[in-house]
Amino acid sequence: MRSDSLAAPTPSSDRIDAIDVLRGIALFGVMAINVVMEFRVSIFDQFLGPETLASPIDRAVEMILTQAIELKAFALFSLLFGAGLAIQFDRLAKSGRRTALLLRRLAVLLGFGIIHLCLIWNGDILTEYALAGFIMLPLLFGPRWLIALVALVSLALYLVMQDFPPEGLFPSRAVIWRDVTDANRIYATGGFLDVLAFRLRELPLVASLHAFVFLRTIGLFLLGALAWRSGLVQNTRGLFVIAFPAITLGAALLYGGMEPLGTIVLALGYGAAILGIANFARGKRLLGWAAPLGRMAFTNYVAQSIVFGWIFYGYGLGLFGRLGITEAVAIGIAVYIAQVLFSAWWLRRYRYGPLEWLWRSLMYGARQPMAVGKAAAV
Repeated sequence: MRSDSLAAPTPSSDRIDAIDVLRGIALFGVMAINVVMEFRVSIFDQFLGPETLASPIDRAVEMILTQAIELKAFALFSLLFGAGLAIQFDRLAKSGRRTALLLRRLAVLLGFGIIHLCLIWNGDILTEYALAGFIMLPLLFGPRWLIALVALVSLALYLVMQDFPPEGLFPSRAVIWRDVTDANRIYATGGFLDVLAFRLRELPLVASLHAFVFLRTIGLFLLGALAWRSGLVQNTRGLFVIAFPAITLGAALLYGGMEPLGTIVLALGYGAAILGIANFARGKRLLGWAAPLGRMAFTNYVAQSIVFGWIFYGYGLGLFGRLGITEAVAIGIAVYIAQVLFSAWWLRRYRYGPLEWLWRSLMYGARQPMAVGKAAAV
């Protein structure tokens, strides 16, 4: 058998269900923050000062989102992406095409990200993930100590940037104010072409936000890879040894005013706790509903952008700027529940989500079978 014949997608039976569960749960946090802070209002609105909330319920929901979920969900997603890339790297070890396949995988993701960023929603994270993946990939050939060192250096530099941001990285308050003013008008009432033109005009501002967190993304990618390489992902006892101290320390750092570091530590604690629970048989039954959603996270993430764009922008229902936080979260939960049900239904019939299938087919250069039970093309 040629080594290339081993270069095929991971069979469903070989997937690590706990990782899919964690990815599905993390997607809820990403969705909640996106719908409240980036679809309901301009993402730059937060830089002009705190929103005035008349409703006590809105204030309570906002506190939960900002303290318990906000950047922690995105950090979890970054950890999972890094672990996923490391898993593929190791499973393709006997293939002579490993590097070419993974470079193609990241290039295809970059293409998807640019399409998503420009045509659907400029809050996209796929582009940033692809670029960070290109930086991470060579390090996977190195030893664990090198991965750990680069991860720590990347995160340390990110934390230093919090107090000493590079000059000129962020736009002035006047520029942000003009952008938010235009967003309130165009996103709420503009047609598709109006929204598209404004979305493209915002890209330099959006790029500054990605530049500010790019080192954190790389560091978390590498921590995710390290968790896989060290065997921690499936070490239930080790996960619980990490989980509760990390959650406690992360919460203490947050309330002690060290939010950037606290966010990272708390995300590590969340991830370890959920993975640990999902490794138990009873935990699988409790959290198993999230696994199909996690297996189709790519499709569901992009689908959320399309649905929320139609709900909030002027070419759809035009609810931008008109809803409170609680109302927006309720809409997000309804969409999320629909995706949970749809993902379970879809994966009973097909091996991959629609975008996952397309991504794999382009990566391997061969049409992958969709129906459950068929062998993959190689």
